[in-house]
Amino acid sequence: MPISSNSNYPPHKPSPSVLREGGIEYGFIGKLQKLKYEYRQDITDRAALEKNFREKFESLNRCRLTDSEFARLLDEIVSPDVFTAAKTLREINAFTRDDGTPLNYTLVNLKDWCKNTFEVVNQLRINTDNSHHRYDVLILINGVPAVQIELKTLGISPRRAMEQIVDYKNDAGNGYTKTLLCFLQLFIVSNRDRTYYFANNNTRHFAFNAEERFLPIYEFADEANQKITHLNDFADRFLQKCALGKTLSRYMVLIQSEQKLMIMRPYQVYAVQRIVQCIEDDVGNGYIWHTTGSGKTLTSFKASTLLKLNDHIHKCLFVVDRKDLDRQTREEFNKFQPGCVEENTNTAALVRRLLSEDYADKVIVTTIQKLGLALDENSKRNQQRRKSGQATYKKQLEALKDKRIVLIFDECHRSQFGENHKAIKAFFPRLSSLGSRARRSLKPMPP
Repeated sequence: MPISSNSNYPPHKPSPSVLREGGIEYGFIGKLQKLKYEYRQDITDRAALEKNFREKFESLNRCRLTDSEFARLLDEIVSPDVFTAAKTLREINAFTRDDGTPLNYTLVNLKDWCKNTFEVVNQLRINTDNSHHRYDVLILINGVPAVQIELKTLGISPRRAMEQIVDYKNDAGNGYTKTLLCFLQLFIVSNRDRTYYFANNNTRHFAFNAEERFLPIYEFADEANQKITHLNDFADRFLQKCALGKTLSRYMVLIQSEQKLMIMRPYQVYAVQRIVQCIEDDVGNGYIWHTTGSGKTLTSFKASTLLKLNDHIHKCLFVVDRKDLDRQTREEFNKFQPGCVEENTNTAALVRRLLSEDYADKVIVTTIQKLGLALDENSKRNQQRRKSGQATYKKQLEALKDKRIVLIFDECHRSQFGENHKAIKAFFPRLSSLGSRARRSLKPMPP
């Protein structure tokens, strides 16, 4: 329902600054309505929030909960730990009903986040035992509060909104730990001209540094790295329903080893999107250039995990040119997702995993030397196997010749030449190659 110009907001003789913030707030809600969000004026307190969540939950999971079951469900899923709540949001979970029967459920449509309901509420008041907070704007995905937006007037730094969020989170009995607000994934702060966003996290990963800035905070940017800072322009790009769903489901990373939520930088997202599209369209090879410290490993990891979902791709190999980089990359990948890649202790282990149909072996980190040795008929190990009457590694791997293989070459300026590279390119006729390189200089690559 569109916002009425005679809406009774805000009450109790507000100050001029509050009135100005209210104008920005309602203008922003109007923008979200144009983006096909449903404005829920009726959700103004905790009871209404939970009632709406229950309706969405029962519809998604095709069930009807008793009041006691719903109370137990809330007790199970509401957590003071941000990381635990983020995992619950992204997983299939189990619940035991009053009669002892199991119910496997999700909080949102995990297969297609675009098909969830997207609603917007404002001035939600959450009363707990010790706090009485009110939140400017919240985006609900299938009834789950996923994004909080705090707005300030022009001339007031968005830092004030950041400070307010920190104060709220540090307040005893705050709604972030005791209510459905525990599922908040992102915070957005804006004074309309300047807009920032950052991931929710537990206290140890969520604080000001010496310059009183959050680490990390982001300004959104387009594919040409031009910043998009005005609130309306930001909403048009970042808060499109499907775009927001993909940001939360694809481009946020849960780092298990640190119990931390991380959101990818815009240029990392665009790089991953281009990689995946290039492979899905089968339009040839590609090259990615990064500056040192730009998060190349995270970009490669996310690209690999998304390519892993493509049923037409048999294997995705991340190829490095040194043993120490093999170990370092495996450790980084496993930091993002524990156990996602195993160590290839020798060429035999690599060949075994290449031939494996196990889904866990679909993404492999290896050195170019191991892969090259497996494909070299004259290598020492292949000669030994031939003398003992065993099939050479190259012979065994011929079963992969008709399979789609993706190779992501790390530091490709060092690995895209030599006999190993020639052997790899010649052996896999359906190979798609992607190269990445980090440079210390910000100057463009020479032609």
